[in-house]
Amino acid sequence: MTTDAGWGFKWNVDRRIAPVHRLELRAEPGGWPELEVQRAEVDAHFAKRAADNPHLWNGPILLLRDYAFADGVLSGGFRHTDFAAFTFWRDNGWRDLGMVNAFALAAIEGADGGFILGVMGPTTASAGRTYFPGGTPDPSDVTADGRVDLHASMLRELEEETGLKPSDIARDDGFTGLFDGPRVALLGRLVFDTPADVLAARIRAFLAREHQPELSDVAVVHSEADITEHMAPFAVDYMRARWAQRG
Repeated sequence: MTTDAGWGFKWNVDRRIAPVHRLELRAEPGGWPELEVQRAEVDAHFAKRAADNPHLWNGPILLLRDYAFADGVLSGGFRHTDFAAFTFWRDNGWRDLGMVNAFALAAIEGADGGFILGVMGPTTASAGRTYFPGGTPDPSDVTADGRVDLHASMLRELEEETGLKPSDIARDDGFTGLFDGPRVALLGRLVFDTPADVLAARIRAFLAREHQPELSDVAVVHSEADITEHMAPFAVDYMRARWAQRG
């Protein structure tokens, strides 16, 4: 479930793009006290959103409470909240309320270097926007020993959204982190042994078989000419960074 949205968010001048070598993330108690005091407003806001789109579901999610990033290690604690609270926070401009939206995305890369992004379907909260597959973690991403496994979250979302399985991946080159204010996007470089356009056709065939797919289509990006205004800024920044590395 991709929940990040809001292209109007302004990147901070101190934004960072850096390789992430290890994740040390755990679930912790405590909830989201800063927003719970506004629960009546949260529920009213979500009721209005759900009236406009009855497919929206107020499920549990995890947001990062505090984090540190040093020497390639991202550490911190995730707390439980719900999609209604997330939606209220996002739609009101990502105010500083003690949480960070940290999520993992599958940066699909074909054998020819082309990237594949997903176009969110009309029943989702981010219809028409274009991301790499993935999304905000939920309680199913918490392991038995209390770790929050964002790598597993990324692979689960990849299969749910595109039909691509972990066994299809030729090379997993780890995460690149894009850090900016209330958002930490972890882009996992997943390289496939099939050219991007052929891989996109396979994903489209999967979507055609699904009763209610989360994606309405996929977008293939080979160069700057393929970038559109609907693409998430962090995805665009990631692709530009990869092109710079190749150059």
